[in-house]
Amino acid sequence: ESKLFNGSEKDISSPSSKLTKKESLKVQKKNYREEKKRATKELLSTITDPSVIVMADWLKIRGTLKSWTKLWCVLKPGVLLIYKTPKNGQWVGTVLLNACELIERPSKKDGFCFKLFHPLEQSIWAIKGPKGEAVGSITQPLPSSYLIIRAASESDGRCWMDALELALKCSSLLKRTMIREGKEHDLNSSADSSHVSFYGLLRANNMHSGENLPEVERHHFKDQDTYSDKSDKENDHDHEESDNEGLGKSEESDSDTSERQDDSFVDPEPIDIKETTYLEQSHEELGEAGEAAQTEVVSEENKSLIWTLLKQVRPGMDLSKVVLPTFILEPRSFLDKLSDYYYHADFLSEAALEENAYNRMKKVVKWYLSGFYKKPKGLKKPYNPILGETFRCMWIHPRTNSKTFYIAEQVSHHPPISAFYVSNRKDGFCLSGSILAKSKFYGNSLSAILDGEGRLTFLNRGEDYVMTMPYAHCKGILYGTMTLELGGTVNITCEKTGYSATIEFKLKPFLGNNDSVNQISGKIKLGKEVLALLEGHWDSEVTITDKKTGVSETFWNPTSDIKQRRLPRYTVKFEEQDEFESEKLWQQVTRAINNKDQTEATQEKYVLEEAQRKSAKERKLKGEEWTCKLFDQDSITGEWHYKYADTRPWDPLNDMIQFEKDGTIQTKVRH
Repeated sequence: ESKLFNGSEKDISSPSSKLTKKESLKVQKKNYREEKKRATKELLSTITDPSVIVMADWLKIRGTLKSWTKLWCVLKPGVLLIYKTPKNGQWVGTVLLNACELIERPSKKDGFCFKLFHPLEQSIWAIKGPKGEAVGSITQPLPSSYLIIRAASESDGRCWMDALELALKCSSLLKRTMIREGKEHDLNSSADSSHVSFYGLLRANNMHSGENLPEVERHHFKDQDTYSDKSDKENDHDHEESDNEGLGKSEESDSDTSERQDDSFVDPEPIDIKETTYLEQSHEELGEAGEAAQTEVVSEENKSLIWTLLKQVRPGMDLSKVVLPTFILEPRSFLDKLSDYYYHADFLSEAALEENAYNRMKKVVKWYLSGFYKKPKGLKKPYNPILGETFRCMWIHPRTNSKTFYIAEQVSHHPPISAFYVSNRKDGFCLSGSILAKSKFYGNSLSAILDGEGRLTFLNRGEDYVMTMPYAHCKGILYGTMTLELGGTVNITCEKTGYSATIEFKLKPFLGNNDSVNQISGKIKLGKEVLALLEGHWDSEVTITDKKTGVSETFWNPTSDIKQRRLPRYTVKFEEQDEFESEKLWQQVTRAINNKDQTEATQEKYVLEEAQRKSAKERKLKGEEWTCKLFDQDSITGEWHYKYADTRPWDPLNDMIQFEKDGTIQTKVRH
């Protein structure tokens, strides 16, 4: 203890070499790293040294498919190594015994059955093998939180039970004893010799028949730095180099460096995954807050087009079948537009980790509001997607080193329905839904109604947050200035926790001033009890007021600093897009609009729409039904579901990386 906390014996015994506070801290850090390195080296020695074996034998292990596989099991202090064969290694996995419990399991079959499990149903597997392997040999899938094991006979099974009990409770003592005594066993040694050595060890340490252990040995084996604390190891490496520079290049520091290099694992080979190539979005349009960015002064030429359009419609009519002029189009698809809500998906990552249900709801509401301030300059409407059109993009989370994937498809043309799916399993959330776009004409105004809902799921909690959307309202079509606003009341509800939020998007009153533009008000409730009030503007600041204390504070404000911290969006490389992906499908129309060539834009738009009508007629003549590529519709509820949805909680020891290929979101796993 004096060495660990106060420096070496020489430092203590020599009064003339008094250390300053800074130097003393350096010595303490150095001793701390040496002690940690000693523990790591001790663990590595037990894993890699063939002489350090408690038991080794063939055992049958039941996989997740309920079938049994015969595997070579090597029990070492603190870990159970599993191989396909004893000779050439073929590592399958490493079980960390420090958090495991052991119990005998009744069975009708021959032999002796027992279960090794984590009492809280967490993963029992290490993320690397004894030689730094990142991926184990292929066998049938094994459970993540437990193993059901069968020995050949009852005597063998009970011997394994005793050995595992010892390895569970006395790993530190076993490591020291076996390394010190230098037991010489090979991985190929027979089961009998392993048993003899095991019982010899029991006698040597006077622990047979469950005698009391010293308190220090009852602690579970906690040092998992070798397997999981990569950042800590890298930080220690940096600190050691800086400390060595401050203390001088002594022989001791040189030997430390060489030992550290010898003890480190070999870096695993890079994961070979064929995934879609994404490129960072080069240009993004962000309209200014307030009414100015939502108004459009229509030229005389375009006014005549509007009058021509109005001759086709009457008040109350649905505009979904009306061909709109291209001058009001935003040069991107509606499927792309729906992705605007995920530039702050990191708020959902934070919400997934939030333990308090009320704070979790507040973070969800904050994320919901963050999707509205991104708007084009002027009054613009995105393209109506073509049936079968798809759109893919993703956002990279630098803090969690994860990715949020967005997949959308136009699943119906009449009525126009867009289905979407968002997934970030590593951060613990996914979101799915479908939107039926309707348009209503009221004479001098029209409304674009987004009928449908989104369902946000926190995978580790089994919580669903169901939410609706406001409608877009355009006024000033015949007279006045054309202005776009958001209106309606939206709800966000979580049935499991009982929390809900209601937000009203308010239209500007007839005699309202500039401050009354884009106003919202809302409530956060638990059951019927109102907990907080929301007030502000959906494109600028929103405040929250605690109902009990009356204290108000800023809840959300998309300042320039917040906008700079938006997650970068990545879209699929143009060359890898198929013909029905939004960017490639609408490329000619987009180019014409950007070149301000409305005539060409109208012609190219007509070509796409005419091709869609022709395909629909051909299917009708043949009696064929349209089949969606990425989504299926529930025949009972009518809801649309992503075909490749994976809503399992992320397993950090088994799940390696989430990626996307050809519209399917997949996970690379270790076992």
